[in-house]
Amino acid sequence: MTGIPFIPQYITVHLGPPDSNARNVTVSFQDYIKNVASSEIYPTWPENALRANIYAITTFALNRIYTEWYRSKGYDFDITNSTSYDQAFVYGRDIFENISQLVDEQFNDYVRRQGSIEPMFTQFCNGTTVTCPGLSQWGTVELARQGKTPFEILQYYYGDDIEIVFNAPIQYGTPASSYPGSPLRRGSTGMAVRQLQLYLNRISKNYPAIPKINPVDGIFGSETEQAVKKFQQVFQLTPDGIVGEATWYRILYIYNSVRRLAELNSEGISQEDLNQLFPSVLKKGEVSTGVRVLQYRLALLGKYNSQLPVIQVDGIFGDQTEEAVIAFQKYAGLNPDGIVGETTWNELYRYYRGILASMPENFGGEAPMLYPGSPLSYGMRSSDVAVLQTYLTAISRQFPSIPAVSATGYFGDETRNAVRIFQSENNLVADGIVGSKTWDAIAGVYGDVLSGYDRIQGQFQP
Repeated sequence: MTGIPFIPQYITVHLGPPDSNARNVTVSFQDYIKNVASSEIYPTWPENALRANIYAITTFALNRIYTEWYRSKGYDFDITNSTSYDQAFVYGRDIFENISQLVDEQFNDYVRRQGSIEPMFTQFCNGTTVTCPGLSQWGTVELARQGKTPFEILQYYYGDDIEIVFNAPIQYGTPASSYPGSPLRRGSTGMAVRQLQLYLNRISKNYPAIPKINPVDGIFGSETEQAVKKFQQVFQLTPDGIVGEATWYRILYIYNSVRRLAELNSEGISQEDLNQLFPSVLKKGEVSTGVRVLQYRLALLGKYNSQLPVIQVDGIFGDQTEEAVIAFQKYAGLNPDGIVGETTWNELYRYYRGILASMPENFGGEAPMLYPGSPLSYGMRSSDVAVLQTYLTAISRQFPSIPAVSATGYFGDETRNAVRIFQSENNLVADGIVGSKTWDAIAGVYGDVLSGYDRIQGQFQP
């Protein structure tokens, strides 16, 4: 579990219950989903029922991989074929043609809770001989016959606060292990140490005997060592303060457990959680979410510092981004090589947070902020949400149909309602999610309000 979820190229399946002596097989992720779908559901079902079930099957498998559910317990596989634990997989079976085609269309789409990053735990059962709190496979048939779409079927079982991530990136090779490859100990530095610190701090909420680590800086010092030792004592490991593979995966397992990442009522991992982690070395030619976050922060700095350029946020590390990185590095007294290593990333984040902290509570600013690089949605808590709420409240003074919302930084019912009303009145899809189109429209109207130029409702085009 190292950040943004990927679709793996391969998945390793244990052909039996977890502790059995059954063999493992490694197959392509696409073929795995086709096999499970052909084993779990019937090809004669309505297409919308089939699609809803395929979403659930795919997302369940991705949750197992993303949380390293079995590998964190010491197993050498990603999932089992035991329906007591996971989902049916019959090695070598025939695949139904229509199911194969549907999987090819949507194998890299998955379900998540709004405001969370990880694929949700899409629990399901057949709904006849076995029932459970999640999706009923046979129940999807009746819902499809009632005319419900695949997404509406999923909402019926999992709630209205879900969304589908389309065309998730594919990670070639077998799923990557989160273990850094060598033990972490006092003096270690880097992203893996930062991730370790975040895990331990969250675990300490449920196990107060484990001391907090402050700051979370990616440096394995005395505080981190003491927290590791206390964790090892609590969970009956050798308390040497060294994070080898056994300690790392025990920490990951407990972290998954306290956040309930493999349960329907998961606490979830937010974008804000992710933003605390350094993604990797970023340089020219890279295309990624990490580049998009980098560009957004550079663009924000450029708006409030005339020595730095304002750049586009497109997720592509091209000439413009390289020039902006070099300009920032010169400004910050760093080596101006145009490459974003951990030092540049952390210094950029420090400047970025400094700008946000210096803004007054009802920040108006000289110009609206650029789109933050990833959607804002129900359940999220961040400074970007607070800015959104400030914009909506300012707009409400000129357009009373749009309700004012408190700038709490939490995206709750009031904020979602205000967003939906704005979207419906401005020819946008009224889904309550603030993607780039909605953000730009809100920011544009807010800018008009700031400048005293009031447009008539209905004139704003997507």
